[in-house]
Amino acid sequence: MKEKQPFSRLVRMFGSNELSNKSVTVNKTETKNNEQVNNMLYRIQKCNTVPEEVKNTLITFEVDGTPLGKLLPDFAQRLSLTPIFDLDSSNRKLSLTPEAGTSCEERTEAVHEIMKQLNEEGLIKAWRDEMLPLTSRFDIEPLLLIERAAAAYFGAIQYGVHINGYVRTDDGETMIWMARRSKDKSKYPGMLDHIVAGGMPFGISPTDNVVKECEEEAGIPRNLVLEKLRSVGGISYEYLDELGCMSRSVIFCYDLELPVDFVPKPVDGEVDEFFLWDYEQLCDSMSPDYHDPIKPNCYLVKIDYLLRMGYITPESPQYLDVLREYAVAIATDG
Repeated sequence: MKEKQPFSRLVRMFGSNELSNKSVTVNKTETKNNEQVNNMLYRIQKCNTVPEEVKNTLITFEVDGTPLGKLLPDFAQRLSLTPIFDLDSSNRKLSLTPEAGTSCEERTEAVHEIMKQLNEEGLIKAWRDEMLPLTSRFDIEPLLLIERAAAAYFGAIQYGVHINGYVRTDDGETMIWMARRSKDKSKYPGMLDHIVAGGMPFGISPTDNVVKECEEEAGIPRNLVLEKLRSVGGISYEYLDELGCMSRSVIFCYDLELPVDFVPKPVDGEVDEFFLWDYEQLCDSMSPDYHDPIKPNCYLVKIDYLLRMGYITPESPQYLDVLREYAVAIATDG
């Protein structure tokens, strides 16, 4: 079979003015697509990469022989100075001593007292007064609970829900609701975010958590959420966060189509404002030097959305590279 000639070669062979004009348009489009895909690759890698020199020093936190976290050596060393933690430096393992107790409740209380002490010392920042479960899998009982602010210091897997809120305009265009985080937030103040997102506290299901967060953060009525909410999968990632901690998370992703005349409103002070973006604006925000960037982990969820909506297709340059990098971020809590 005769090999099909690339479009650019056909232009040179036939010399058609019409084809030449189309070629200019195609080349400009390809250049922009290349740039957009490169930017997406940058955002994926930025939020899902741990340097090898850091990986090789991490300390595994275990409870009853079950790995629950990955700590940086300095923090593990600090914990080993307390009576409830034991550090085995040769095997790079941190465990609880018998003094911490054997039940979930006893361990939770013992660890919480140490975390409060470290918070008072200024070592653990952004205290939340919200307890998260430490477990090897999402669907099993926790071995202990830990203050949310301390979870990243332990490199524990945290769970959350992220919602892509969108509307379909009368002319068929899809617009995406974005939020600006409050300037008073302890992490990523003033940065752009999803319309709604939140961590998974202990004792609530993901769907119930979405309903709660939608009501609290954006004033979206419960009945509207339950009618239009669609679970679309999940992602996971790990990277060194802005505090120098091992941030490891599994995010449950949802799509929520909202009525075109519905306008979300800040309710609990977590958000300063909401506004609409089109696909072009969302893609532009992927640029490494974008003037008003989105919170880092939200980029992964937005790229997942663009893939599912077909905005990034096999015809896009480096499509397989995006899939390959993104595949590393497909959800796992192992």
